[in-house]
Amino acid sequence: MKELLRTTNPVELSYAEAVLKDAGIEPIVLDTHMSVLEGSLGILPRRLMVADDDHSRACRLLDEAVRAADGD
Repeated sequence: MKELLRTTNPVELSYAEAVLKDAGIEPIVLDTHMSVLEGSLGILPRRLMVADDDHSRACRLLDEAVRAADGD
């Protein structure tokens, strides 16, 4: 497994998950329950992981999705 994204933004994380799942890549989100330790403040980042074989394709997909959202 390789880390693809580390963020405290739940919207960004959800969007990235949706993009990957639509492309047939199954992401895994780590550290989702860390909010219990931090008091639900949202300051600890969550990590989006993908299989080693899917990493380069997943990076490309997210880059394309960000460019499309920015209107480039």
